[in-house]
Amino acid sequence: MRASLPVNKFELRDVGDGHFELSGDMSFATAADILRASERSFGEFRNLEVDLSKVRKADSAGLALLLEWKARAHQNATEIEYVGIPDSLLAIASTTEVSDLI
Repeated sequence: MRASLPVNKFELRDVGDGHFELSGDMSFATAADILRASERSFGEFRNLEVDLSKVRKADSAGLALLLEWKARAHQNATEIEYVGIPDSLLAIASTTEVSDLI
C-alpha cells in the first residue's frame, strides 16, 4: 500500500506513453517544483495527457502551471490534454476567463 503524501507535496508519475498522473497539491507551495519535475519528464513526448483527478488541493498557482504547460507545449509543437481537472481549478479558470485555454 502506498503511503499518503505529506501536506504540500505532490507526485508526478509517468504511467507510460506520454500519460502522466499528478497527485497531491497544485499550489503556491508546489507549482515551481512540479514545473521542474515536468521539464525532466515531458520533454521526449509529442502528445501528452496529464490526469489531475488525484490532485487534492489546487489554487491559482495550479492554474498558472496548466497555462504554462500549454504555452510550452505550443512552443514545442506538442499536444497536451488535461483530464480530471479539479473543480477548484475550473472555477478559477472560469472566473478569470481562461477556461478556453486549458
